[in-house]
Amino acid sequence: MGRWTQYDEDDYRLPDGVKRIGYDADSGRYYFRDREGLLYKGPEGSQFGELVQVSDLPVTIASEVDDDHDDLEAAPTQRKGYRALALEEDGTPHTLRGGSYRTLFPFFLIIAVVLLLVWRLVLLPTRVAPAPCPSTTTPYIVQSGDTCYDIARQHNTTLDKFLIVNPQVVCNKLMPGDRVCVPDEGSSISRRFIRGA
Repeated sequence: MGRWTQYDEDDYRLPDGVKRIGYDADSGRYYFRDREGLLYKGPEGSQFGELVQVSDLPVTIASEVDDDHDDLEAAPTQRKGYRALALEEDGTPHTLRGGSYRTLFPFFLIIAVVLLLVWRLVLLPTRVAPAPCPSTTTPYIVQSGDTCYDIARQHNTTLDKFLIVNPQVVCNKLMPGDRVCVPDEGSSISRRFIRGA
């Protein structure tokens, strides 16, 4: 046994033949019985102090004290004092279905939802839907490896015309999936460039 084990017992501080038999949580008092069967109560809220003789035990202790075990704290598994709080209809102890983690499920669910919202709002870039292309242009979805010059050349137009129709496009930052507008050759933009040239 450990060095301080004797201080966990009552023998070193109680008179000979006096045993602790219970604790009343409502009043915060320990109750004791001597060899002759006389009952005593300790000071309120304290484990140590002067014992005062009483005529009977509180109802909460009297119903739980077992004649075989005078010490209420000595053998909790062998006493009547510790009982299951809830019983099933057939009298068996109630057990949680799904284990003890079932009660924590709503907490974990809330944490998961908050993390998903943070991930969506902070880590994923938000894309604004591009404005629709004017009637004189054709929409085009950028493919991997496309540049502004390649797109303009594929659609038989110049890079200058392409940039006039797409003023918000930064050619160095084109990403696959972006939508751009490509001018039609018969449009007013093409005729303006032909006249100006």
